[in-house]
Amino acid sequence: MKVISGKYKGKKIEGFNIEGTRPTMDRVKESMFASIQNKIKDSIVLDLFAGSGQLGIEALSNGAKYVYFFDKSDICINVIKNNLKSINDTNNIVMKMDYKKSLQYLKNQVKFDIIILDPPYNDFLINDALDSIYNYDLLNEDGIIVCEYENELISTKFEIYKQKKYGKKYVTIYKK
Repeated sequence: MKVISGKYKGKKIEGFNIEGTRPTMDRVKESMFASIQNKIKDSIVLDLFAGSGQLGIEALSNGAKYVYFFDKSDICINVIKNNLKSINDTNNIVMKMDYKKSLQYLKNQVKFDIIILDPPYNDFLINDALDSIYNYDLLNEDGIIVCEYENELISTKFEIYKQKKYGKKYVTIYKK
């Protein structure tokens, strides 16, 4: 895996083989970031199910001001920290915490311009995460939520901004 665009373009990212994770394919990542490009510069980003951190790092590479990385796995947290060291970027917070505790922790502290939700597909966590994001009011007024999933039926109070299908995968972007 590597960063596909921005100031860190071409930098290698560890973690494509972490058990229990499923890295976003380059063509999906490229399309995803092309569709939100005008929202990234100077944004505050949450990469909630961060895995290797590749999506949050891509946001940093494309001009995000600050990225919060959360994952419940010790292995993932160590990989994220190593990946961030390799690009020498300090505009981030990395925390080991599951998504529910993460969202509770963040409420009343920060609002995000971009929230990235890319959980393990068969855990069906997006609806619950979206409900918490809505209830805790974690999204700025003109912010977006980028969701990558396969076969999850999503019911949310957020409005679909953009949606694209890649084989069996969907990327849906929501707004308030």
